[in-house]
Amino acid sequence: MTETFTAMVIDTVDGKPKGAFREISLADLPDNDVLVEIAYSTVNYKDGLAITGKGRIARRMPMVGGIDLAGTVVESRSPDWKPGDKVVVNGWGLSETEWGAYARYQRVKPEWLIPLPDAFTMEQAMAIGTAGYTAALCVDALEKWGSIKPGAGEVLVTGAAGGVGSVAIALLAARGYVVTASTGRPETHDYLASLGATSFIDRATLAEKGGPLQTERWTGGIDSVGSTTLANALSQTMRGCAIAACGLAGGPDLPATVLPHILRAVTLIGVDSVMASRQQRLTAWSRLARDLDSRKLAAMTRTEPMSNLPQLAEEIIDGKVRGRIVIDVTR
Repeated sequence: MTETFTAMVIDTVDGKPKGAFREISLADLPDNDVLVEIAYSTVNYKDGLAITGKGRIARRMPMVGGIDLAGTVVESRSPDWKPGDKVVVNGWGLSETEWGAYARYQRVKPEWLIPLPDAFTMEQAMAIGTAGYTAALCVDALEKWGSIKPGAGEVLVTGAAGGVGSVAIALLAARGYVVTASTGRPETHDYLASLGATSFIDRATLAEKGGPLQTERWTGGIDSVGSTTLANALSQTMRGCAIAACGLAGGPDLPATVLPHILRAVTLIGVDSVMASRQQRLTAWSRLARDLDSRKLAAMTRTEPMSNLPQLAEEIIDGKVRGRIVIDVTR
């Protein structure tokens, strides 16, 4: 193993968090039980906020960024894992309270790990990443609620051209749901249709302030935007149906009323991917292995070297990223 290696480290610069490359060593890593040699990570919206400093993601400094990793166990003090095991980590506070994936090596807690699913390579697992795994959690939640039916009624996906939205559309379409994609980029319509979207709604329509009870349209929805978009989605949801919320790209506020909930029995399901249980994670990854077409995954993915992280972080915050970006931490 190399004595030192490059990491993307979030630290305080002029009183604000900011990401920069820094050389670190194995001795710098936290004293957790499993040492993983990382092959790939990815870029999520949260990663963009952490690196650019446009959101206070890291809660202690210095912090190695990156909330997803796929790699190989090198050393283990845990009986659950042995050298050579191929593993994946999503969430668990990486890049927030725990050192993350933008480094060649990382020491992690054994309970964070799940086996790399047989259906995917490490690169494919990071093409899915937290965004895709979150999308699977949302589909699981909606199906468990029971309001969506294959072929019956529209299911709304907001932030459709982003990572969560792209995978959500592909998963829903594979199960036979009628998917309406919300995006502000008309140039992505062909891409979204190739994933399985059957109709489109301009995101500006959902971003405008609307009435507390609007015409019923959605049998369900997956929202990664929040704010007014989520408020409008709820006010347009059909009686007894549900929206799964998992993001806040449009803001953390929710300028809504209780009227959809008490007059139409609309349910808002919160989906937390960071601290989801092991069983929830395994179920989500099983869905991804079963329902996510590898060709669609390839179509929504590009791989970039870790050296491009500063530029990529700005692009994802500015809404210029389509689909998923895999990070090769060796470059």
